[in-house]
Amino acid sequence: MKSYYCKYGGFLISAAIDKYVFIAANKRFYDNIRLSYSKTEIVDDVGSIEHSIFREALKLLGFNGGIEIVSIGDMPANSGLGSSSSFTVSLLNALHAYKRDFVTQRQLAEEACHIEIDILKEPIGKQDQYASALGCITCLTFKRDGEVIAEPIKMSVENIDRLRNSIVMFHTGIERKASDVLSEQNKKAQDNDTKVIEALHKIKEIGLESRKTLELGRLDDFGNLLDIHWQTKKNLSNKVSVPFIDECYDLAKKNGALGGKVIGAGGGGVFMFYCRDNDKPKLFKAMQGKGLKPVRYEFDFEGAKILVNMKKE
Repeated sequence: MKSYYCKYGGFLISAAIDKYVFIAANKRFYDNIRLSYSKTEIVDDVGSIEHSIFREALKLLGFNGGIEIVSIGDMPANSGLGSSSSFTVSLLNALHAYKRDFVTQRQLAEEACHIEIDILKEPIGKQDQYASALGCITCLTFKRDGEVIAEPIKMSVENIDRLRNSIVMFHTGIERKASDVLSEQNKKAQDNDTKVIEALHKIKEIGLESRKTLELGRLDDFGNLLDIHWQTKKNLSNKVSVPFIDECYDLAKKNGALGGKVIGAGGGGVFMFYCRDNDKPKLFKAMQGKGLKPVRYEFDFEGAKILVNMKKE
């Protein structure tokens, strides 16, 4: 988050997966605005839109009415997989395509950051917007002035396949808003809380070490680093984990996982674990026995994209 990288700079590795937010935008016969997501809104002007991201994206790109937008997602909200930022990136991509604008994936990421962080004041970082816009397994360096340097990780196709086969994910069934978990952490980072700053320093070091291990093909070492990361992450806030999550993690470690973490801010959502092939059956059995649902996935190497553009005007 800005409260950390503006003082110390930041680094992390983010991988995009094939769980998508689909946005359909169409010219509306009437001059008002119709939005369809988990609920439906029909309003006469942009300022009356209840959904904050819809409202600010339409404002940013100068829409006043006469448009209908539908949103469908592969994963539930508040799962830790960056669904909010993916939604923002996808919505901006659709609106730019509707206007016949030519924009880069980096512009989509920065506009999404502007809406979520600058306008809506969400206590989040920039990694989810860049991951959904760019795709790939990406090393992200955050400079103190806010610039983001994105570099694809240097891994062979064979090692990327090995990594994909070694990382398994499960939905905990617990949904939470990232801001509920991150607000406390953000405040402590702003106040230079020693425990939080030291934990964030350690997490950045783990990120840099993870890059080395992945690029050298030492994937089991990466699994062990995940374990260190999770133990360090829990020092950021008492909301990062709950007793049920701790129980699941301990059980996973006893059933083949070298390491893992709750993806995103923590507190619920999706667990990811690093596990060797031979140990997968007992890990799946153990997690499903706790009521966790497997999340099947592949890496995504395309990022935000337009599937079809049929606009005639």
